[in-house]
Amino acid sequence: MTEQLASWAVLVARAGAGWSVRRLADHADTELPVLEKALTGDWPGPFVFVVDTRLYFVVLTHGPGGMVRAMISDGALPEFLLAAEVHERYGIEGVEVDADDEEEHPAGDLALLADAGLPEAELLEILTADLWADEMVAAIAERLGFAAELAAAVRA
Repeated sequence: MTEQLASWAVLVARAGAGWSVRRLADHADTELPVLEKALTGDWPGPFVFVVDTRLYFVVLTHGPGGMVRAMISDGALPEFLLAAEVHERYGIEGVEVDADDEEEHPAGDLALLADAGLPEAELLEILTADLWADEMVAAIAERLGFAAELAAAVRA
């Protein structure tokens, strides 16, 4: 039996009428500039999803003028290397919370999946549900139509 990896990075891109999903890394500590290089192809997308230890995830996509659009599912986790790098590199402000706060605090460009078919309001519903990061990404994949491809890509 295969298990899902705890941390991973995947590239999600349009493939005809559907989507293709390719694993970029078996862990979340791949440097962001390396992951950004995968952002080539037709709009909407491609997207890079990075799940770090099931606690949070990051989504990257290209924007106008070669800029990178980014969001993080929980902006209150600056102690994690990837989260800190996302905050610094993309100018996403961190969220100050009490130590006992267990709520998700999405931050960054929460509309970056809208052109692919997931409006910001629906994304926020997923991001504030009581789910682990990989479950949130699976819900996004289900909503956008690449759930089977994602599941196959993140199996160990």
